[in-house]
Amino acid sequence: MALSSIIYRATIELSHLDRNLYETLHTTVAQHPSETEERLVARLLAHALFLEPELVFTRGVCAGDEPDLWVKGAGGRITLWLEVGLPAPERLLRASRHSDRVILLACGPACWNWQELHLAKLAGMPNLTVYTIDQRFLAQLAARLQRSIVWSLTVTERTLYLTVGDDTLETTLVRLVGPDPFQAMAHA
Repeated sequence: MALSSIIYRATIELSHLDRNLYETLHTTVAQHPSETEERLVARLLAHALFLEPELVFTRGVCAGDEPDLWVKGAGGRITLWLEVGLPAPERLLRASRHSDRVILLACGPACWNWQELHLAKLAGMPNLTVYTIDQRFLAQLAARLQRSIVWSLTVTERTLYLTVGDDTLETTLVRLVGPDPFQAMAHA
């Protein structure tokens, strides 16, 4: 018998000072049976960090040809391809040809090795931005994961302050390569 996805309902109070964005997000996200809790919380964080109108979760892990999140414009063209994890560089190259902007939130236990192997190859892609987030932060957040997620997220100068219950976790979002989408989003 195949395992089914686990459904999470999330409410995120977002104060993104870098973008002058203040929103309350209500979303539902499914965790594929093969997906770790760390990756799930990374997808939720990516949704909040790069929020813009029409940003939606895709079928993700179970659809090999789709990113984790995207924005589609008029005529179905992908205007934002948002990937989480450590994808093959070829996937990002293909995404950059089919999308106006590509953002990768690089995370996972092998993130350092992935950067060593692939980052130099990807640095020349003009529409790709790669960020990384601390794996220990994601693990701490995953350890507090409940089916009904309530977060308060404040972002200022790329530092994330995320409150879950009585605990506040802190980490820094590090831009490794590419244009700064926060600057463009703040002026849009």
